Amino acid sequence: MCRHLGWLGAPRSVAALMLDPPQSLLVQSYAPRRQKHGLMNADGWGAGFFDDGVPRRWRSDKPLWGDASFASVAPALRSGCVVAAVRSATIGMPIEPSASAPFSDGQWLLSHNGVVDRAVLPLSALAESTVDSALLAALIFSRGLDALGDTVAEVGASDPNARLNILAANGSCLLATTWGDTLSMLRCDDGVVLASEPYDDDPAWQDIPDRHLVTVRDGHVELTPMKGTP
Repeated sequence: MCRHLGWLGAPRSVAALMLDPPQSLLVQSYAPRRQKHGLMNADGWGAGFFDDGVPRRWRSDKPLWGDASFASVAPALRSGCVVAAVRSATIGMPIEPSASAPFSDGQWLLSHNGVVDRAVLPLSALAESTVDSALLAALIFSRGLDALGDTVAEVGASDPNARLNILAANGSCLLATTWGDTLSMLRCDDGVVLASEPYDDDPAWQDIPDRHLVTVRDGHVELTPMKGTP
């Protein structure tokens, strides 16, 4: 289980998205408000952003609240596209930096909020870790992000207990799925935030219905029902 966030729009500091809001990912690491499974997200974190089209990442297996180095640098890290997450490890899964989202294939940054039986996922040399989220990311990368909705629906059909909320970005496009967990959207004058839960009490936050694909591109947002939607 995790909490994650994506931003696409005008450049913002990573701190403004992850650390500064009153219910930021930092706060969600120890006191999430909408998390259905688990009480904390203290098993690692990751910040990914695009720098002249190149994905950059900073990942850790430690709690976000204990990283003073990141807190001191995050205000200076600015990007128009950010994917970040805090992690609550599934029982039995390793806790290591490579198990923390975002994962990357060199073009996309991807985070998984949820859980999936590794038995329904193919083994892949592309996976950055043996955790379910890394195997799922490798499958999504191999299939291509154009097929994200179909891939998630197929995995969900193979594991009816799976929770498959995905966030993925390539610098110019932000994609998300809702499959078994919460996702909210905030449309700002200069961009769009997608997050597991609102990072403040702005009434403009909108909840995304379950089993939908969200596409954010060129300032436009499209919601598409996914296969298996009741």
